[in-house]
Amino acid sequence: MTPKRRRPLAHAAMFWQTMGMMRYILFALSMSSAAALAETPMSGAEFEAYTTGKTLTYFESGYSYGTERYKANRQVTWAFDGDDCQDGEWYEPEPGLICFIYDDGINGPQCWNFFRGDGGLRAKFANEPDGRELYETRPNTQELLCLGPEVGV
Repeated sequence: MTPKRRRPLAHAAMFWQTMGMMRYILFALSMSSAAALAETPMSGAEFEAYTTGKTLTYFESGYSYGTERYKANRQVTWAFDGDDCQDGEWYEPEPGLICFIYDDGINGPQCWNFFRGDGGLRAKFANEPDGRELYETRPNTQELLCLGPEVGV
């Protein structure tokens, strides 16, 4: 019985292919963690300077989520698409955390981390571990159109 011949070149090729993949994975992980570390939420002052006087529409996963009008003194009006408007205000309980409380008070404070990018704001919901992310799609100079029981005759 003759011993099986090993193919040293095949093993070497597989080894280097595996090492190449490992380097790629390590590089990708290091870049994503570096980006996450480099990303700092906006402060309340930065958020206020960016938003005051604007009406911003937000999208989630490619679908319209809602629109918010940012007024002086941290006052806001929010409406989910096709829903009634809610007046409220925002505050910063800790650096980089922006919380909204609305007059109906039903859901308590809604807290977000806001990040400014090339395309506008990105908001990550802080009240959930897998918090949803919203993206600013377009600034608006028009007043927020409010539908609801107080409108009309």
